[in-house]
Amino acid sequence: MKKKYIVFIIAILLSVGTYFLFFYKDKNLKYIPENADILILVDVKKTTRQYIFSFLAHPSKWFENGKKDKNKISVSDSGLEIPDFIQVFHLKDTKVFEWYCVLEINDKAKLSAFLKNRKFVDAGKDKFKNNQLFIKIEGEKCIVGTSDLNIKNIGKPLSETFKNKKLSADSFVNDGLGSISFISELRTQNFSIFINDDEIEIKNEQNKTDFSSLISDLLTKAQFLETELNEENVKKIAAVFNKDLNDSVSVNHLRIRAELAQVNDTIISYGYDDNFNEIEKISYQKIIQPNYHILMQTSDPDKTWNYFQSKKWINDQNQFTVIPFQPNLISKTEKQISIKSTQSPIKLNDNRKQNFIFIKNNALLYSSFKTLSDSDKKFFNTIEYIFYGNKNLDYSVKIKFKKDQYPLILR
Repeated sequence: MKKKYIVFIIAILLSVGTYFLFFYKDKNLKYIPENADILILVDVKKTTRQYIFSFLAHPSKWFENGKKDKNKISVSDSGLEIPDFIQVFHLKDTKVFEWYCVLEINDKAKLSAFLKNRKFVDAGKDKFKNNQLFIKIEGEKCIVGTSDLNIKNIGKPLSETFKNKKLSADSFVNDGLGSISFISELRTQNFSIFINDDEIEIKNEQNKTDFSSLISDLLTKAQFLETELNEENVKKIAAVFNKDLNDSVSVNHLRIRAELAQVNDTIISYGYDDNFNEIEKISYQKIIQPNYHILMQTSDPDKTWNYFQSKKWINDQNQFTVIPFQPNLISKTEKQISIKSTQSPIKLNDNRKQNFIFIKNNALLYSSFKTLSDSDKKFFNTIEYIFYGNKNLDYSVKIKFKKDQYPLILR
């Protein structure tokens, strides 16, 4: 009988331990500032569970020789407290690439060793940076950012505006491994994040639209980029880059098609012969250039044209200078403005009357980015396509990766 009781007690303890280790979550969001307009939450324990289940389902992964640098200190041993919900936010009126996260420090000595190990440079005043991240230490808090431009402008916690009522992750995360939320004074729009075998999918709650047939068709026809957006989508995307742009341009329908090509670029230089006569030297290099056609339908083409001219985006040869790739021609008709590359003109595909952005990976694309490291190029090479789709109130983003021996979460 005693053995049964011991086994029973052990089973209870294991169950309780498993619950607190993998299921119990502190949902209190302490460090979301009041001036945040986008919030990304990652459910750490749910992600861990999916990783473990995937790992157990792929025995070949168990015996792989680790290729990781054994001398590199892991984030779990960095001296930082990893919360149950990692909170990454973007601040209002800041650049698109600026993102921040606030973490608690539980061991400053470990954090110092971690920063040295990861090659962070001491920038003074408790600031550290490497090629990708900036860190600011404030007492027992560590602010991590992709930039240090607005670290000092992170506002007080959003919970204080609710009379110190706790801000819960339940307000943002529904299902999925996390969420992306767009915060405004009127409402908050939440989008769930899923990591499937070969894709990352982001979609709003109760999304019932299936874009599979559209994606399949685009895969067979699009070579690099194809886009079609109505006025509402143009406004939303333009607001990400320039809030005043859409009001000035007034585009009510946008279509884009682009293809990539490798061409020989002529380089002319000058030197001198043995008699000091100037001679012309011609050499060639292969470069990547897109061929494209952009069609903007607008109720007031003159307004759009005048705006472009006021920004000096149209030169005397009627070239749209914002696009740096090869000569192009911008023209205006009664209802639309067209921008075409002139070297190898392409035609737009038929109007699908749908809202989407489709970018298909092309080896020419990442091979042209000479500043990328080999690991970055390898990562971009694993992407098959990126898709954004909208129908009525349904929004979906898919990042599709090439098939691999293991599901995405194990790679």
